[in-house]
Amino acid sequence: MNSCGIIVEYNPFHNGHQYHIMKSKEESQADCVIAVMSGQFLQRGEPAIIDKWHRSRAALQSGVDLVVELPYLFAVQHSDYFSKGAVLTLDALGVNSICFGSENGSISPFLESYDHLSQNATLYEKSLRESLNEGNSYPEAARTANEAIGISTSNFDFSAPNNILGYSYVKQIFNYAPSIEPLTVERKESQYHDSTISGQMASATSIRKEILNNNQITEQAASTLPDATIEELISYYNQTHLWHEWDKYFDLLHYKLSTISLADLKEIHGVDEGLEYRLKQAIKSSTSFMDFMERIKTKRYTWTRLQRTCTHILVGLTKTEATKHLNTNSAPYVRILGMNHIGQRYLSEYKKKMTVPLITQPQQLTHSLLDIEEKSTAAYYSPLSAKQRVHQYHNEFGPPLRILQ
Repeated sequence: MNSCGIIVEYNPFHNGHQYHIMKSKEESQADCVIAVMSGQFLQRGEPAIIDKWHRSRAALQSGVDLVVELPYLFAVQHSDYFSKGAVLTLDALGVNSICFGSENGSISPFLESYDHLSQNATLYEKSLRESLNEGNSYPEAARTANEAIGISTSNFDFSAPNNILGYSYVKQIFNYAPSIEPLTVERKESQYHDSTISGQMASATSIRKEILNNNQITEQAASTLPDATIEELISYYNQTHLWHEWDKYFDLLHYKLSTISLADLKEIHGVDEGLEYRLKQAIKSSTSFMDFMERIKTKRYTWTRLQRTCTHILVGLTKTEATKHLNTNSAPYVRILGMNHIGQRYLSEYKKKMTVPLITQPQQLTHSLLDIEEKSTAAYYSPLSAKQRVHQYHNEFGPPLRILQ
């Protein structure tokens, strides 16, 4: 079977995602679409609005054939590590191509930029280090380094979020899985960070804002969502009485930062260059998550980077754990979250060729990354009532979803 991989978060799954699946099938001529999806926490250091099971079910009812989980360690990282984990996972599953959405819509500039980077790698790394040492954020340092080797925004817009991720996907495909063909489709209508809904293809950011601000799925939000997503959002809310956002975790973050020692805080992944002192001082006077973030952000520490660090504090991810696994050259395992009959057939045909463990439940394998996954799930469900926390947490150890009609 010809298979196409897509790298997703689905926070939540919307009409633009459905368009991406349709165009990916057209571009790749795939028989099976495999989505590697972030779990409970996402690349920008945010909790998913609903859990990975409800998001997986919406995806399977809307065109995806197989959903596998991107481990927390890779899911909550900057674009290069996020892309690396996703590409390694899809490579382990033997996909023929990976298709991503981009503002550009053409694969040629991505390939040309990668070739140019390969030829000027030493200068790129030198410029990147110098910019970081000057106190710039990683995205700003990367932009400066690209300009230093002649890749400018005039011929390729590195400020566009999907182009940034797409460029990382292409780099990691050539670095770790050169047999995979990179493909891209143009992102339609809304931009990644648009905060207001302006059509039926809106950004996930604007959809979440509309839902969370009104505490309901308004008519405007519903117009941007497939029926399956609306059903899953309602189902999750009826079970748990909330949709997840950072404010729901402020009390836990406050407790963690108030009780952890400076020495232990310094060992948390992302807490660098004395940030532990800033975090400990700011939490004493902060009355909300937004208030806390305003107190700690700087030119060097972007909002996204700090959110990721706060998530690592909730989960307790240490520098030692992160370093141990981030530099791997193969996926640690592949965990199935859900499948339809096509995805099930693909697995039946391909699983004997796999060189990494394929699991349907975490208890099938002993691995430190699965221990981290368990802690991230515990943190994610912490805002729920005790009864719901127990109920939802048990899903972590259950079988994958099967949508076989």
